Amino acid sequence: MSDSYSVAQPTRAEIDGLKGPALLEFGTGWCGHCRATDAPLAAALAQYPGVPHLRVEDGPGRALGRSFRVKLWPTLIFLKDGQEVARLVRPLDSAEIARAFALIEA
Repeated sequence: MSDSYSVAQPTRAEIDGLKGPALLEFGTGWCGHCRATDAPLAAALAQYPGVPHLRVEDGPGRALGRSFRVKLWPTLIFLKDGQEVARLVRPLDSAEIARAFALIEA
C-alpha cells in the first residue's frame, strides 16, 4: 500500500469505465483520520491483493471527490465494474473493510 495520495486524479469517466473490483480511497497525507485507517486498511488489503487500490488526494475544488459527494476523509468507495457497491467513512475495523471487499470480489 502506498503511503501517499495521488494528486493527479483520474476522471469520473475513467472510474466509471473500470472493469472488475477496485477500491477508490479519498483522503490526504496530513489527515489524522486517514493515518488511523492505514493499518486496518492494510490488513484488509492483504486479503485481497488483486484488487486495484487508487488513493486520491481530495480537497476543495477536486472534481472526482465532489462527483462522489465525499464529505469526510478517509472515504473508501468499493467499486465493481465502475459502479459503487459499498462506502465506508473513517473505518477503523479491518473486518468491516474486509466485508466491503468481499462484496466486490463476489
